[in-house]
This record gives sequence, C-alpha cells and structure tokens, in this order.
Amino acid sequence: MQDCVISGTGLWVPPDRITNAELVASLTVAVERWNEAHKAEIESGTLEERDLPNERFIVKASGVENRYVVEKTGVLDPERLRPHLPTRSEDEPSIQCEISVAAIHEALDQAGREPEDVDAVLVACSNLQRPYPAVAIEVQHALGASGWAYDLNVACSSATFGIQAAVDAVARGNARCAVVVNPELTSGHNNFELRDYHFIFGDACTAIVIEPADGCRNEAAWDVIDTRLVTKFSNNIRNDFGFLNRSEDDAREAHELVFRQNGRRVFREVCPMVAELITKQLGDLGLAPSEIRRMWLHQANLAMNQLIAKTVLGRPAEQDEAPVILDEFANTSSAGSVIAFHRHRDDLASGDLGVLCSFGAGYSIGSVVLKHR
Repeated sequence: MQDCVISGTGLWVPPDRITNAELVASLTVAVERWNEAHKAEIESGTLEERDLPNERFIVKASGVENRYVVEKTGVLDPERLRPHLPTRSEDEPSIQCEISVAAIHEALDQAGREPEDVDAVLVACSNLQRPYPAVAIEVQHALGASGWAYDLNVACSSATFGIQAAVDAVARGNARCAVVVNPELTSGHNNFELRDYHFIFGDACTAIVIEPADGCRNEAAWDVIDTRLVTKFSNNIRNDFGFLNRSEDDAREAHELVFRQNGRRVFREVCPMVAELITKQLGDLGLAPSEIRRMWLHQANLAMNQLIAKTVLGRPAEQDEAPVILDEFANTSSAGSVIAFHRHRDDLASGDLGVLCSFGAGYSIGSVVLKHR
C-alpha cells in the first residue's frame, strides 16, 4: 500500500455572474405573472399563491450573495428560468468535458504533471448530462490520458467519495496518477421557479490530482492521512429527473423533477451527522480537534458550516479556521469544499492539519484528513 498525496487542484469559473438583486428581480416578474395566470385557482383554494422573493431572505437563509452560471440570460428570463445551452453535435466535446479539461490542466500544472501522466479519471458530480458513454471516458480521451475512467454520483458528496476511490486505486497500485474532477453545472438542475430554491446554486468545476507520495513533484502537496464515508437514506433532498420520467403514467410539472429539499429537516439531521463523523475520525487517528488548523467544509449554507465547526471544535470557529466561499459562488454542490481548499490553503505551514468534508443528498458525507508536507 502506497501513501498518497493531493498534489494539485484546479478551478474553472463560468463567465457569467448573477447577483441576488438580479435574481430577485427576475423571479419577482415570474411569480407575479404566475399568480395572475392562476388567480382563479388561488382564490378557490386549489392552488397556493407563490411567494415573492427578496434579497434579505436569501442572505439570512443561506449567506449567499452571488453565484456564477454557465449562461445568465436564460436564467434571468422570467419566461425561461434556465440557462441557454447551444445543442452540440456528437462530434463536439460535451460541455462537462470541456470545463473538466480546463480545470484538470490547472491541477496538473500545480502537480508538475502532464496529461500523459494521468492513468485514471473520475468524473464525480451531482448531475451528469448523459448516462453513457461515460463523461469520464470522454474527458480521458480529450485530455490524452491513458488507463481507465468512470463516472460517479453521490450528489454534493461526490468529490470526497471520488477522492477516496482515487486514493484506494493509487494506494493499491491500480493507478499512478488519478484525477478527480467535479463539473457541477447546477444551474441546469436548479429550481429557479420558487423562492425557497432559486438562490441556492451556482456553477463551477474543480479538479484534484492524487498520486503516490514518493513520486510527488510538488513540495506544497498534502498527504492524505485518512478518508471516511457514510450514507443514510433520506428523501429530504431530491432530484427526480431521469430517463424513466417520460414513461411515467402521471405527468409531473417540470419544477417537480429538479432540485427540491426540506431545508429545516436537512439542517437538523445532517449537521450532527457531519460533526459526529469528523469527531470520530479524528479520535480514531489520535487527533484532538484543537490540532486541526483548517476545515474546508461543503459550501451549502453558512449556518450549517458554523454549527458543524462549532460542534467539532467546542467553540465558534474563527473565519480562517473554516473559510467560506459560498457568498461568492453559492452552493456548487460537490465542488464547494474543493473550491474552499483550492482558495484557502496557501497560507498554511508544513505539518498543518486540515479536514476537507462534503455532505448532502442521500444523506451522504465524506471526510478527508490532510497534512501539509
């Protein structure tokens, strides 16, 4: 068994940015039109009036102030409320392949590696644009990598589950240099029609290079000390879009097939699970929470991160102990904790310990303990 390191990370950021004010203005028009169109049903009590959005609610509920999206005109069109994506031919790279390759190149540059060094590619994200051929195999081809590739989906925990899979492969000698990439185009499956959901997500793509410690070329790499995963079934976060929808006997509204959640129950149930997993993991490693210099947590909700960090540390975390990027990026699903790691690690010293942790639908939780070389 070989010791493994994270030797590089990469980040692709979309060209378009949407502020809360822009998002609220768009949904306000859409909601007013919908309520007027369904006035009779609302007055008769057969339909419930939709609530108008507001910026204060967004910030208070989530801490989100902005988000990047792959295309904004469609998202902000009250008649559309989803991005415009030009149809690509089968001979063109898919959009998830395109953004994956961009993020991977940055990660390889950090690692001092070339595409031909890669012999394992894992595309790990909350939604894939097709069942097959695997996007990961397309990325492998476009990158010029060798070996093998596959897709995996554990919703917002996909990155940490992918890290464990890559570490296992490298540690056992089944790969020499593995890449985990998270092409999260969440604007394609976000529910922009309803106030409770329209502000939550943003788009981004992250990439991570994992290789044996003894061949690492990056002096600023991070040793992978331990990985832990846990899942527990829950219906409180769902996305029902899939190939069987068209065969269902009862048609459903489009917004019923994309993201939805019971946010309060998620908060109450997931936060203790995450804190318990991290605390037990540290205890099993003989580490005290006070020895952890930084936590790169899943960027879904500011209050969740604050509660988890406080529970693990036994006190409120300082800002640099649990850095936040969701104010700029919103929830980028599995990419969020990796963005935090990518953006907030260069100030740490050799020997510093950190925890990269993601959590979400499933429920699913993945935690990775890292040590700066």
